[in-house]
Amino acid sequence: MITYPYDAPEGFAAVEVAPGIRWLRLPLPWALDHVNAYALEDAHGWTLVDTGIDSKRMRAHWQGILTVTLGGKPVTRLIATHHHPDHIGLAGWFQGQEVELLTSRTAWLYARMLTLDTQRDLSPESLTFQARAGVDPSTRGDRFAFSDVVAPMPLGFTRLEEGDWITAGGRRWQVRLGQGHAPDHVTLWSDDVVIMGDQVLPSISPNIGVYPTEPEADPLGEYLSTLQRFAPLAGDQLILPGHQRPFYGLAPRIEALIAEHEAGLDRLAAHLSTPRTAVGCFPALYRREITPGEFGLALAETLAHLNRLRVLGRAQRRLGPDGAFAWSA
Repeated sequence: MITYPYDAPEGFAAVEVAPGIRWLRLPLPWALDHVNAYALEDAHGWTLVDTGIDSKRMRAHWQGILTVTLGGKPVTRLIATHHHPDHIGLAGWFQGQEVELLTSRTAWLYARMLTLDTQRDLSPESLTFQARAGVDPSTRGDRFAFSDVVAPMPLGFTRLEEGDWITAGGRRWQVRLGQGHAPDHVTLWSDDVVIMGDQVLPSISPNIGVYPTEPEADPLGEYLSTLQRFAPLAGDQLILPGHQRPFYGLAPRIEALIAEHEAGLDRLAAHLSTPRTAVGCFPALYRREITPGEFGLALAETLAHLNRLRVLGRAQRRLGPDGAFAWSA
């Protein structure tokens, strides 16, 4: 059973979810309209976890938090759970204020690489990726510009590796790296609290997607393996997720996520009794209309499920004369 012990904070307010740990909710301009950040109190300052995107609004929001909520006590360290913009967007801004950045090597490399890639047009590889997925040419949109919402990242960070220990907020935390939603996603485990980021969310699944950078990847297989690795560690810890509310009930949530994705794979395999493009598989996974704003994430997640079926030997694909893959059971 999942339980939620705290209501969400508003504005600059914070909720103390455990001694020395405060929960902040930062606004996002997207359908998922918030991201969580956490402030861990140390003897001489604060350790922050995640930042929100880089924007004038977010910088002003943080100035309010630093002054009003955190009492002007200095921020000394920032932990970024993974490379997505809503989690690492202001890392470079904080580093410019002499804040140490801690994250996994893969997260830092991805984020820095993407901030330096300012090309606005879709690459030839991206166009091929969309064509093979069956995307209508008239709906192929512009490229998402990572650098528009992530501050420039200077050289230098402190690497977090699997099994490392750090001290913050009056606790010792062990680093465990998750996969699937983002490569080498940092999670932090103490005896009574787990900082989970987006690896496990309480009532939605994190997006598990395949992208043009690695079109043959099997992130869903990696995600399910991570859940199975975390399951034996689940006890009565308070879980601090990257979105939605902190919760108790990690074990049943992991069980539900595994069941949800396995059911999606079964529906998709049945749907492939007739050959389909990836876009033609949306009804099997979502069973609702996908809006233009959801299209990119829906396509990425559909391809993750198709690639998982292919790895399992439950699906095959054939390139058609129109340049699209036809997937079949």
